[in-house]
Amino acid sequence: MTNAFTVKNLSYRYPKAKQDAVAGLDFEVREGEIFGLLGPSGAGKSTTQKILTKLLEDYRGSIQCFGQDLRQTGKAYYEQIGVGFEMPVHFTKLTAMENMNFFRGFYTKGADVQALLTRVGLWEYRDVRVGEYSKGMKVRLNFVRAMLNAPRILFLDEVTNGLDPANARIIKDMIAEFRQGGGTVFLTTHLMSDVEQLCDRVAFCVQGKLAEVSTPRELKLRYGSRMVTVEYREAGGVERRSFPMEGIGANAEFLSLLREKEIETLHSGETSMEDIFIRVTGVKVA
Repeated sequence: MTNAFTVKNLSYRYPKAKQDAVAGLDFEVREGEIFGLLGPSGAGKSTTQKILTKLLEDYRGSIQCFGQDLRQTGKAYYEQIGVGFEMPVHFTKLTAMENMNFFRGFYTKGADVQALLTRVGLWEYRDVRVGEYSKGMKVRLNFVRAMLNAPRILFLDEVTNGLDPANARIIKDMIAEFRQGGGTVFLTTHLMSDVEQLCDRVAFCVQGKLAEVSTPRELKLRYGSRMVTVEYREAGGVERRSFPMEGIGANAEFLSLLREKEIETLHSGETSMEDIFIRVTGVKVA
């Protein structure tokens, strides 16, 4: 499998800072995957993303993008990437369509703007000034802008933050479809539901270093408890029993419970990505 990015010993220190914001990161982002970079505020996520989008260039270490040194990519690199920052930046005195036409002019190729705006529910508001948009509308317009040049790689930061569940679902469906079409996504977020639903692999960044790189499934298996908990009706109330997952198919007590009791719930001891985040980073999710 081809790597979209191969990052080795990546380090960066801001001017006048006493220590590196990122300190020796090693990771790969495979072509056609959604890669999540997670961590508490100040861990180095945004710095890493700024380096990969060439907003910061005075870094140490090496970055290969599809086998080419990132330092040597030149302006053509921006034709391949779409970027959606956490805080939407639009020209508020211009309409949504005027904004999109302006940014579309920076690229040699482009996506179908009408189709994108329609998909996120903004086409009927295309001639409304962006200053009159709600926060959620601005977030959705920000995502459309990231897709304007039909990119090969998407960089997304808190892409669904501020959206209601229905609109967040639309954006996540579009991201998943982008991946299915061969696109690569580099995602940073504090919303663990987005991570669980979207990411193929995740990396946890703590104090500028990577503490863990794995798939959400592997992390849940590693940090979770291999137990099955049953809640059932008993004497007018609800009782709970837990059983080891190993050999559960031959566990007479467990099988008897299933046959003889009115079962309320049945679930495994799988942990959540939020619990894993706290355990790996030592910081609670905001």
